[in-house]
Amino acid sequence: MQLDEQMKCWNHAAVKVLDIRRIVMEAGAQLSSYTLPANGFIYTIRGSAQLQLDGQTYKAERFYMLHGAKGSSLDIQTNEEFEYILLYYRAFLAFPSYRKKWLLAQPEVAPFSLQYGFAPSSPLGLLRYLDELEDAWIQSGSLDLLHTKSLFYQFIHEMMVQLAEQEIKTELADPVKQTLRYIQKHYREQVTLDFLAEQFNYSSRHLSMQFKRQTGHSPIDYLIQTRIAKARNLLLRSDATLSEIAAEVGYSDVYYFSRIFKKHVGISPIQYQRKMREEARTEDRPLVISESSIGRRWKSGYIDYENHYQYIDGGSTPMKRRKTSSSMIMVALLSITMLLAACSSGTATTPAAGEGTGASSNNSSTAVSSDTGNQTNKDNETRTVSTVKGDVVVPANPKRVVVLYLQGDVVALGVKPIATSEVFNGAAYKSELEGVNSLGTWFEPNPEAVIDLDPDLIIVPSEETYTLLKDIAPTVYIPYEKMTTEERLQSIASIFGKEQEAETLINNLNSKVEESKQTLADAGILDKTVSIVEGGLKGMVIVESKQFGRGSQAVYEYLGMKAPEVVQKKIDVVSDAAGSTISMEVLPEYIGDYVFRSVYEGADNLTDNPIWSSIPAIKEGRLIEIDFDFFYYSDIYSINKQLDFVVEKLLAAPRAK
Repeated sequence: MQLDEQMKCWNHAAVKVLDIRRIVMEAGAQLSSYTLPANGFIYTIRGSAQLQLDGQTYKAERFYMLHGAKGSSLDIQTNEEFEYILLYYRAFLAFPSYRKKWLLAQPEVAPFSLQYGFAPSSPLGLLRYLDELEDAWIQSGSLDLLHTKSLFYQFIHEMMVQLAEQEIKTELADPVKQTLRYIQKHYREQVTLDFLAEQFNYSSRHLSMQFKRQTGHSPIDYLIQTRIAKARNLLLRSDATLSEIAAEVGYSDVYYFSRIFKKHVGISPIQYQRKMREEARTEDRPLVISESSIGRRWKSGYIDYENHYQYIDGGSTPMKRRKTSSSMIMVALLSITMLLAACSSGTATTPAAGEGTGASSNNSSTAVSSDTGNQTNKDNETRTVSTVKGDVVVPANPKRVVVLYLQGDVVALGVKPIATSEVFNGAAYKSELEGVNSLGTWFEPNPEAVIDLDPDLIIVPSEETYTLLKDIAPTVYIPYEKMTTEERLQSIASIFGKEQEAETLINNLNSKVEESKQTLADAGILDKTVSIVEGGLKGMVIVESKQFGRGSQAVYEYLGMKAPEVVQKKIDVVSDAAGSTISMEVLPEYIGDYVFRSVYEGADNLTDNPIWSSIPAIKEGRLIEIDFDFFYYSDIYSINKQLDFVVEKLLAAPRAK
């Protein structure tokens, strides 16, 4: 971007001064990898230092001006006592017509993102404005803040005059380089494409395009590879538990972490750890493996052991993934490729209590109105549905439906979507979605992939996904975590005009429940106690609510069976998902007449554990293993299948006395 173009931007800009501060650093002090939270000016007053902005070095002595864009990385190494003024501001193109013209002319360039440094020809003139700005800023009155804005424009004018006189060379901050550096530093945190774009003043689309053009991969692919590489290093070099490693690299849902690790490495984390350590022992060499450097907000996970969290603490954030093979080689090559691309040229964060947890709440809030809230426009073949986000006009007979996370209820209503978020392999309705496009994790779909599908209706389960996709096609937000299974089904049915089908499904479910209860009662089982557990030798989680998932909804809510008294006391008063981790030593006190244990790939084999084997329900064959994937969902399709499984297994088990 030329300087005259930047001047035109200032002529059409609205600005806000965010902060101004005076900083003194001692001789020999240093500031490392400080990320500018906004566009900013750094004006040195006295002393000398070496400044680096996104790797570009500037030798700053007294009266040196440096401008950096939001997201730039600043390093300072002082030679002597060093004083400077730091001025943060936010600016945007205020007039829509000019903003549109700018975007059409250079859509990949963010205004006000120039990076430059120079020694002013009239340094005291700039200092005078900055001193006055600082004084007005400290006063903080309404009139003073207005004065601050006025002084800021005068400061910009004076600086532009001096830049033009000296014909200072300016350059754009490189968003790809900034993104690479940001991910390397913040991979443990919640990171999304939208967040990265906002961080560096670029649109999501253009940041993604530039990143992929330079590296061959999307920012989210790079994030995943970063996390996986860090995780492999921890698996090899530490004795941290799987849940600790998952949390350290940005995944609080350890089960999801295990799945994504296997997709990229080819084997599960535990298998990888055992294999690599065995190879190290076989080769009789130190366990020193060279690893490459790359590899919302929901309730925090509460299952503190080496298996699964019930919730995702959004951080984090698992994102899009690609199938890989020969993973160790691929990750290393990807790291080298990306780092070379970044350095070769100067231009170069399990759902919240809800479907996955078997959630049902008495304080329900339906997202879509009932029949009375729906009005069909016969002429235009549309239907208006009332949602928590306001009325939404949807096609009366949608043909290209995209649904995130709520696909079980959609399938139960006889609708086959063109794309959904990822579905676990063991899900009850997995076969019903054969050939349907996968959009990755439900809480972070790729908007570009959705656009390419040209949907005529989108159904989402969160405000974040609603905001992300609402401009692509008519989008209905279903706050499922506040609904019972039946309420959620009715809301989704209203979107399609399938209220009668929903009523039939609910009636059929209720009939099945009554028949199942009678069958179990006749067999002398219904009044027996049931425990639901998940975990292994390092700790066992006892399910203590009807909303936990793992069969708790089918067993405790629909069938009305009871847990041992110590557990049932909590179930009776808990309305959210809840579970407690206990040691193997006290486990027998929490085990009822029948035990359902949630299992998954890599789960501990407890056969040889004397405490586990001595528990009467285990010893007498009343242990029923349930697949984590199968019991993860609580849509009406899954609940029906889970009830069949539970009743069948209880009837097949030896009778409790």
